[in-house]
Amino acid sequence: MSSFRTQPSSSSSVWQIQYMKLHFFTKIRSLLKSKASSRKRNLQASPEKSRTQQDSDKVAAIPEAVSKPPEDHENEEVVMQRTVKKLHFGSWEEKKKAAIEIEKLAREDKKTRKLMAELGVLQVLVSMVASDVAGHQRAAVKALIQLSHGTYTNKALMVNAGICSKLPKNIEVLDQSTRHGFSELLLSLSSLTNTQLPVASSQILPFLMDTMNSDSTEMKTKEICLATINNLCLVFEYAGPLVSNRAVQTLLSLMLVKDLSEKALASLGQLVVTQMGKKAMEDSLTVPKGLIEILTWEDKPKCQEYSAYILMVLAHQSWSQREKMAKAGIVPVLLEVTLLGSPLVQKRAVKLLQWFKDERNVRMGPHSGPQMGRVSSGMGSPMSPRSGEEGKKMMKNLVKQSLYKNMEMITRRGNMDMEKECCRLKSLIISTSSKSLTY
Repeated sequence: MSSFRTQPSSSSSVWQIQYMKLHFFTKIRSLLKSKASSRKRNLQASPEKSRTQQDSDKVAAIPEAVSKPPEDHENEEVVMQRTVKKLHFGSWEEKKKAAIEIEKLAREDKKTRKLMAELGVLQVLVSMVASDVAGHQRAAVKALIQLSHGTYTNKALMVNAGICSKLPKNIEVLDQSTRHGFSELLLSLSSLTNTQLPVASSQILPFLMDTMNSDSTEMKTKEICLATINNLCLVFEYAGPLVSNRAVQTLLSLMLVKDLSEKALASLGQLVVTQMGKKAMEDSLTVPKGLIEILTWEDKPKCQEYSAYILMVLAHQSWSQREKMAKAGIVPVLLEVTLLGSPLVQKRAVKLLQWFKDERNVRMGPHSGPQMGRVSSGMGSPMSPRSGEEGKKMMKNLVKQSLYKNMEMITRRGNMDMEKECCRLKSLIISTSSKSLTY
């Protein structure tokens, strides 16, 4: 007994590895048996056929049974067992091949994805994400994406395994495929609204910001990152980390790209209702000029609606913001939007115009817009008599200019329509015989 205790430590480690393998394969065997038995129960639970139908099925199945190899699910179980074994105990190259095979198997059905999680596949794949080798990293990310589809449990297990802290810090070393894969995986994980993602203490936001700000990132990948940001903006607790990671500045720059504008404006609309998000937008140099420019995009009505909403929130009870908007030429744009915009943007533009119109009065009515006489210093600076007179003169000039401009535009369009109508009538008269006229 004493001689057994004094054996070298290497011998005990070998026994531990053998025990781990034995335990692992026992677990696989039990899981696969339970899977096969469930399939058998499903077959037995099907409605019984008539005797004649059963006899005909048996006769029809004789040649098929003779020529058919062993059952497909047995081959699938062998492949799964071999793949999981390589992932756990194989070399790095074998782990890569196993991850590729797991991606293929996970595409099939939800039960396979759940079975993979029970076999401890997720933890190994998450550890492979931190690999410096691009091929291993890419294979692990693709497998994790497939395993996350349609399973809340798998997503939670990935987060618990530390996937959010294993994201690459330098995205420039990643190729486009790997960068796209990481973005797609984060989009899938961002749907865990009930589970608190470690947004503030992980690499999620730095990775997303660097990916969106990089000129080398493809447009499709940026769209996926914006969709992830939009999901995170829906959770109020994430507003602080988003603002501190300069999400507002990133979204303001992307909103001027027409292919990305709608998603960027949707996220800004969620952040502007928070105190930190509104303050970050007020301090930005691109506000309100960029938002006013978007109001002129007639081919993007949804972007116009988002932009008008953000401008309404910024202008409410803030004289300084309304003054910036007036200097940036918002009044003529709003007048044009009220004529040509969608019903929703027209309604918002009319409300904004009412606020600018009511700036002429020092004391506001209770339902006519922002209450300038009762505004606190935190919500905006009150209007002084001198600034009120200057604003009144400026607003009169702007309103006159915008009215003249709109009248000229309407007259020009009317003249063009009349010219087109005259040309049409002239061609009609020329092409029509005089005998066909009624007079």
